[in-house]
Amino acid sequence: MRKEAPLIPEEYDESFQPIIGAPVTIRPLRPDDAAIERDFVTGLSDETRYNRLLGGAVKVSDEYIRRLTHLDWSREAAFAAITMLGDRESIIGVARSVADESGEDCEFALVLADAWQGRGIGRRMLEKLERVAAQRGIKHMHGEILSTNARMLELMRKLGYRLKHHPQDATVTRATRELPSAAAN
Repeated sequence: MRKEAPLIPEEYDESFQPIIGAPVTIRPLRPDDAAIERDFVTGLSDETRYNRLLGGAVKVSDEYIRRLTHLDWSREAAFAAITMLGDRESIIGVARSVADESGEDCEFALVLADAWQGRGIGRRMLEKLERVAAQRGIKHMHGEILSTNARMLELMRKLGYRLKHHPQDATVTRATRELPSAAAN
């Protein structure tokens, strides 16, 4: 079992009003989010789950949810977009990154519930992930996206990512961006 590093400081919490919809808070994903993370993952549409998991199926077990919510914050970061649906907090999106062994590159992933896509939330989450990565000294960020996921590829273009087909799999596009140094932020 891996050792958990301390959580990201609370100053990374941020609330805003998206283009359309209820107010949203973006904050670090926490171990006590397991129940709402499970609701989020199991509530994703087939298309969104397919796009996020690059076509693969994942069994949503207790161990899977635990891996998603118990992070090694020395190498990983994960932010949840939270809103109130009815009288309870609900996750509507998650952005995460994992640094490689060198600590200079990280891979990111982003998923938003269908009803919340196209409202600027994903962009805001990725920008937060980039700022945190740059503060940690990470120089490059990359992600793998299904080549048919037009909305995500368009977001990557708008954020300045270079897009290139994966050399071993034409169905996957690799999005890469050099991060500004933390001193510039």
